[in-house]
Amino acid sequence: MTTSPDSGPGLNVESRGGKLRPLLDSLKSNADTLNSVTACFLGWAFDAFDFFVLVFVLSRAAKDFGVPLEKMTLAITATLAFRPLGALLFGSLADRYGRRVPMMWNLVFFSVMEVLSGLAPSFSSFMICRCLFGVGMGGEWGLGAALSMEKVPPRFRGVVSGLLQQGYPFGYLLAACCFRLIPADWSWRSLFFIGALPTLLAVYVLSRVKESAVWQKNRRENWTSLCRAILKNWKMFLYLTLLMTLMNFASHGTQDLYPTFLEKERHLTKTWIADIAILYNIGAILGGVAFGFLSDRLGRRRGMVLAFIFAAFMIPLWISGSSTALLALGAFIMQFLVQGAWGVIPAHITELSPDAVRGFLPGFAYQCGVLLASNSAHFQSQLAGRAGYSAGMGLMALAIFCIGALVIMFGPERRAALFGENSQPV
Repeated sequence: MTTSPDSGPGLNVESRGGKLRPLLDSLKSNADTLNSVTACFLGWAFDAFDFFVLVFVLSRAAKDFGVPLEKMTLAITATLAFRPLGALLFGSLADRYGRRVPMMWNLVFFSVMEVLSGLAPSFSSFMICRCLFGVGMGGEWGLGAALSMEKVPPRFRGVVSGLLQQGYPFGYLLAACCFRLIPADWSWRSLFFIGALPTLLAVYVLSRVKESAVWQKNRRENWTSLCRAILKNWKMFLYLTLLMTLMNFASHGTQDLYPTFLEKERHLTKTWIADIAILYNIGAILGGVAFGFLSDRLGRRRGMVLAFIFAAFMIPLWISGSSTALLALGAFIMQFLVQGAWGVIPAHITELSPDAVRGFLPGFAYQCGVLLASNSAHFQSQLAGRAGYSAGMGLMALAIFCIGALVIMFGPERRAALFGENSQPV
């Protein structure tokens, strides 16, 4: 084994192509990098699990609280809307004090909020818990992306990016499995109590993961210098916010109300809905890894644009399959492509972000995009009341895929940038 010039701190890599075997060898040779990637993957997975349990129980929760289903979807909007606050808080702490300890406290915080959501006695208290959960959810992604991407060699960053981002559909998959296996007579609240599990991950992060050497090299000694570094990069922040707004519309617009669409418009049973959700989340995981791997060769922008173009052609099958089997196939392919584009995101936007603000800028722009797209489910539910779920979801998806492809195509890229260097976007 020899040390490659694009290796991360203390990480030896074989200089052989971009195959998976060198990546696995690299991770095995550096336990800290492996622990970091694993911890960040699981953190995002538990975060997504805690978010998506709600989409499976919207109808039951609405009935329990005595509110219309359309009003219940505001709980999704509230969670998404408060995520930028978490990114601002935890991202700033990450650039000032390091990635590791803020991430630990973040995991504990959103776990507690998830359990309290399951204990909420009223719709109002449930909404407060979901807002606070959104704060915790908003902080996790930026911390995990910065910590893991700063430790992985640039030439492997795309495939690891795909693996890391697929913690999100993996969490959705876990939520679907739990919904599938828990008896129908159990309370919907039981799904939220599983949210305590991430506290175990926090202990793991604290005991096994080392601080990022890139952060230690570029750390800001006071809040004033950190604020100056943030303000200096306002143009990149605006672009990343636009990009992440479109990405979140694509993701939430094809996921959040899909179980409700299957229930209300296609009249499928609880078992079928869970099975299809499991299937399309497997597709999402495979797509994220595949397009992340592809982006190391074709580039970040090309990989994402291809995913969106193909996704646009899959819309008819996704919402109008003539049989349940074709509908399931369409859902599988759609999430393979949408989450395929998402698999490139951790590498792409951390590479575009300067070293001094990498804990803050990608995560905060991501969550500002979440905020701007937070009304997606509520907007779709209103469209469904007028034109039906399939028409509303299909038209929205087509518009987002086309606009997103154009924004990505003409945006900047710094594929395989060396962190700690002053390379510029191209």
